[in-house]
Formats: sequence, C-alpha cells, structure tokens
Amino acid sequence: MNIHIINGPNLNLVGQRETSTYGEVSLHDACNAWKRKFHGLTLHCHFSNQEGDLIDWLHEHGFDADGIILNPGGYTHTSVALRDAVAAISSPVIEVHISNPQSREAFRHQSLIAPVAKGTISGLGLVGYELALRWFAER
Repeated sequence: MNIHIINGPNLNLVGQRETSTYGEVSLHDACNAWKRKFHGLTLHCHFSNQEGDLIDWLHEHGFDADGIILNPGGYTHTSVALRDAVAAISSPVIEVHISNPQSREAFRHQSLIAPVAKGTISGLGLVGYELALRWFAER
C-alpha cells in the first residue's frame, strides 16, 4: 500500500518549536519510525512551507496513492486552493493535526479541508498520524 504523508508550513520544526504543544520528536524522526513500524505500507513523507508544493504533491500523487495523510498546518483555515486540490483527487485523504485546533484560537476553529477529507484526527499528538496509518493498513 502506497501512502503519502504531506506536511505543511512550520511542521518541519516539530520537535523544536512549542514542544509543550507539538512534542519533542521531529516529524522526520517519526516518519522514519513509522516506516519501520508499518512495514506493510510504503510511506513517503513530504514537508513544505509552500502552498503550491502541497497542491502539486496532491495533484501528483492523489490519483495513484492508496491514501494521503495531510497536515495542512495553518493552511487548514485559509487555503481554498488546497481544499480544492483535496476535492479534485480520488485518493482518500485523512486530515491530521497534532494539536486540537478547537482548543486554540478562534480563527483555527474552521477547517476548509475537513468537508472534503475522508476523516479528521486532531489533538492526539503524533499518535494521530499512526491512527491514520492504521486505518489505511486495515482497509
């Protein structure tokens, strides 16, 4: 099974930034651990702070991947273009957030991605990614 994990702005700093919110393990290290743990899945981890890169990866992989895990970061609440890219592809997308946007500032309460995603997992730290990977593995 071919799964792409796509991470948006500032997520390359997980493990360094706001560790009380995002934890002390980097997403790069976590991705390597998931590759060992979920050996039945072929995982590809992408990181970019650029909205266009995220859209390009969705277009490139969104018709042949068995699944996509997307943490759009701050673009969750602002990017109609990213929402449209998720809506346009046929691969199922699970939206993941390390923190719980509903428990944060009011401007983070609305996700433009959630209505076009297969599901959303938030507030469980990096375990949220593992739950999404488990869902794909058990499909």
